[in-house]
Amino acid sequence: MFGWEFPPHITGGLGTACFGLTKGLVKHGVEVIFIVPKAFGDETKAGFRLVNASDVIIDFKESQNQEFWSRLQYLEVGSNLVPYLDPEEFERTVLQDVLDEKTEIQSVFSKQFTFSGKYGPNLMEEVSRYALVASSIASSNSFDVIHSHDWLTYPAGIAAKKISGKPLVVHVHATEFDRSGEHVNQTVYDIERKGMEEADLVITVSNLTRQIVIEKYGILAEKVVTVHNAVEPVDRPELEGVQKHVKEKVVTFLGRVTYQKGPDYFVEAAYKVLKKDNNVRFVMAGSGDLLNRMVRRVAQLKISTKFHFTGFLAGPEVDTMFAMSDVYVMPSVSEPFGISPLEAMRSNVPVVISKQSGVAEVLQHALKVDFWDIDALADAIYGIIHYDGLRQMFQRYGKAEVDNLKWENAAFNVLQVYIQALYK
Repeated sequence: MFGWEFPPHITGGLGTACFGLTKGLVKHGVEVIFIVPKAFGDETKAGFRLVNASDVIIDFKESQNQEFWSRLQYLEVGSNLVPYLDPEEFERTVLQDVLDEKTEIQSVFSKQFTFSGKYGPNLMEEVSRYALVASSIASSNSFDVIHSHDWLTYPAGIAAKKISGKPLVVHVHATEFDRSGEHVNQTVYDIERKGMEEADLVITVSNLTRQIVIEKYGILAEKVVTVHNAVEPVDRPELEGVQKHVKEKVVTFLGRVTYQKGPDYFVEAAYKVLKKDNNVRFVMAGSGDLLNRMVRRVAQLKISTKFHFTGFLAGPEVDTMFAMSDVYVMPSVSEPFGISPLEAMRSNVPVVISKQSGVAEVLQHALKVDFWDIDALADAIYGIIHYDGLRQMFQRYGKAEVDNLKWENAAFNVLQVYIQALYK
């Protein structure tokens, strides 16, 4: 299994999903070798083997490596392709790397290559080197199926398949159309399409994403299978005593502050709610390229005293934020799935989600609105914070619903995909 990140070092839902799915597969008796570009040593390894690609030494003089590399196009792209950093953060990150002399010039063909494991300026160089490492790992390990998560690892999956002849399953957690709308990065789109074409089977996280894969990438419908995501159960009794230290109701947006997540609709809805009831506080937790614009818009609307920006939250901080929230809002423009509403619901927080999200396919006890309908979004938020019966119903039934969405069940469905791929 090829991934790009693994808890606790994550930037979004991809690492969380990989962890939950891997643990679920282990429960079903599947032996998993999980390869990640850079391991930090503090990852939780629950019954599977974690391989650090940065530790893999490759002798490029070996004929099989030369033969493989001659068939793999070396991919390059401008440094603006950094999905999870806004321009200011990117500039700071690159500058800091230069100051710390961390940016050693290393060839993709060197014997050993230290991956950053991030979404930095050398992203495509790392993707290419990762594919070379994958061919080496595939030639020296015994396995039945290859599973690649998201576009960054598709070249690695293809490389492993060419070396081993074993079936490849690619897992589409998001597409370039989700990340960029219609203004797709052609290089990324080409990698995604090539991965799906070379795969024996394609797993999508929702029927919404499945349709995009079929219609926008031209993949045969019978080759694409939907397996919905799940959520890890949380057992943190200390959260029951968390104090929010404000008397007002707290409405939370938690996620990357990017076009895809619809943060601007959250801000506009907040303004409408505050016009009717000033006794509410809104929180935007996350970072991204639209963050500065959101700060400016909040200032323009003169709601700064009722609006808080926390920056990026991870791990226990997320659970603490949910423990202080009265409503969670996910107004995504395009959301392949969306694990965060499940995380909110397991913490007894009612959720408002966009109809344009994959998670809307599996949730019954959530308020669903069109992302662009700011009036409906504001009405949903207002209704939950003002009508106790409505809030209590969503809390009670929502928690029960999410408790049944287990990674073990999702993993069972993935296992059926493996079996299908093996006996095609």
